[in-house]
Amino acid sequence: MSTTLWKSRLVLPVSAARDHIRGAVDAPITLLEYGDYECPHCGAAHPIVHRILDEVGDAVRFAYRHFPLTTIHPHAEPAAEAAEAAGSQGRYWEMHDLLFANQRNLAVPQLVTYAAALSLDVPRFTRETMGHVHLPKISEDFTSGVRSGVNGTPTFYVNGTRHDGGWDYASLMSALQQAVFTFGG
Repeated sequence: MSTTLWKSRLVLPVSAARDHIRGAVDAPITLLEYGDYECPHCGAAHPIVHRILDEVGDAVRFAYRHFPLTTIHPHAEPAAEAAEAAGSQGRYWEMHDLLFANQRNLAVPQLVTYAAALSLDVPRFTRETMGHVHLPKISEDFTSGVRSGVNGTPTFYVNGTRHDGGWDYASLMSALQQAVFTFGG
């Protein structure tokens, strides 16, 4: 009897044209996270990803895609909309970090407060979030995650292949190092 090893692959490759990227856009290794701003596991993974990115520098580019688990995290989708609305004003990563820093306070009034704290155009931010202007992108992220084999958060991909190990520092760093070895990055 033979055994088939199957790895989940991204159906929507990371692209600077659609994804928010932290790090060098042309880095040889890509780390992608499908996450939910209200997920406590994503919150725990957030500083780990920061630490890794600080250590690897331009060798890795990081992208974050929205995978709001709305049935258990009712504030996750509005938070994702807030991140995208901030992104439309060039402040995606600042809002991303602020949302994780305030993960237990993601109701709409707090999101507006965070927008003001980032010196965003608050009326524009409010129009975009209340008008669900960025919901199609969030939905596309979610759908691409489902089609790529995401079944919970956080789920990481390294160079387009799902990382099935842990999301602790050692596991993620090992996966990135293996990607360097495998792909000659």
